[in-house]
Amino acid sequence: MKNQPLNRNVIPLAILTACLAALPVSVFAKPVLLPLSEFIQNATAKDTNFEAILLELLPLQYRRDALLPDRDAILSLKQQLHYFQGGSVSAGTSISLSKLFPDTGTDISAAYNKPATASGADFANLQLLVSQPIAKNAFGKAIKLQDSIIGIENEISRYQIVEAYEDYLSSLSIAWYNWYSAHENLKVADTARESTQRLLDNILERQRQKIALPVDVNKIRLSLIAKQESVIALQEIYDNLSNLIFSAMRREASKDIIPAQPDTGISVVDYLSEYQQFTQYSRTYRILNLLERQGTMEVSKAADNLLPSTNLLLGYQLDGEEWGSRNQENSFFAGIALTWPIGQSNSKAKQEIARIQQKKTLLSNSNKYEALDSNLKNLHLQIKREQKLMEISRKKIQLAEAILKAESENYSFGKISLNDYITAVNNVDENRFNYTAHNVLLNKLYIEWLRLTDRLVDDNSVLP
Repeated sequence: MKNQPLNRNVIPLAILTACLAALPVSVFAKPVLLPLSEFIQNATAKDTNFEAILLELLPLQYRRDALLPDRDAILSLKQQLHYFQGGSVSAGTSISLSKLFPDTGTDISAAYNKPATASGADFANLQLLVSQPIAKNAFGKAIKLQDSIIGIENEISRYQIVEAYEDYLSSLSIAWYNWYSAHENLKVADTARESTQRLLDNILERQRQKIALPVDVNKIRLSLIAKQESVIALQEIYDNLSNLIFSAMRREASKDIIPAQPDTGISVVDYLSEYQQFTQYSRTYRILNLLERQGTMEVSKAADNLLPSTNLLLGYQLDGEEWGSRNQENSFFAGIALTWPIGQSNSKAKQEIARIQQKKTLLSNSNKYEALDSNLKNLHLQIKREQKLMEISRKKIQLAEAILKAESENYSFGKISLNDYITAVNNVDENRFNYTAHNVLLNKLYIEWLRLTDRLVDDNSVLP
């Protein structure tokens, strides 16, 4: 029996099998894997952006001393030289020492005064005075309110600094997942390019043997050019992200270090349980509650400012000539000092502004509670969606690979066209790209879930 003529579109099965075997081969040799946890550990230790965020904590310890009335004793000294008619000269001296006790509002002062006299007589007096507010700032009430407000502001600032730390950590985590995605996409594209190059080499060999059509060669060449373009574009994306990742670790980029496979076993518990814990223990809810408390205190502080400035005065005074030797007089005294602005338009306006601001805070918080609930519900749905889509993508890869294996055999026997075979090859690549996209998006969504629920960063690990 005569040999049947060879079909020009037929490629031996062994050649196609060899091309397919090359698909999962990595273009990187013996890489060092960098997991997300190790990257974050290096970045938090070396990235000075974290240090800059934490430096904002330092001024908080000085805010009380800077904003509350001075607790230090104040010494005042005045010396004057007087010239009188007749040519006499006399010196006058005043010395005072005062101290405020902010916790009670009590002001204690001592003053020594020696006036200048034309006769040169040695007159002097010593006065001790205690002043105690009993209306406005009664027994230090306003100062205590201000101290509490400053304490709340400091606590809010501390939480906000942790929020900034968490936001930056989240952005670095997202960058790492982008880096991983770029690496996986580059692997798929480069493997596809190598496989297509091998296929082209074999078809060219078949063409030299007069058993492959020029149109098939051109189709593979066109496909190879498309693969090369994809590799070039993806290589740039990967290199750019590599620079970002290694910059965060404060080291030079290295091709020998690649991202490790991230965890795909992400699970989110029942939403109601998660949200209940969030409302009870989250940093966000503590901040909103502190803002409401601050608004209430601001209103109380403004109301206290409407009271008249009323001080009880208790004192002792010693007067004498030649300081204690002649005409000495001792006296104890008590009194009241009252200052009451007529109208008080300024204080009343401040009180109304505080009340309006309090209402705005309550309304704003109410809106934020609703927005948080809605955002977390939607984010929870997105995570569940990506978990399902990732599982579907995994199955599609298995099916696409099975189809490619069958189509390669069909093509080797001339049962399908080269176009069908190329389509089968591209379907495998496309499904691998899709699987990486869903895997990365799932992890990004989970990072966002942890950030919004204030669980990405432990407050105790950041705050001193």
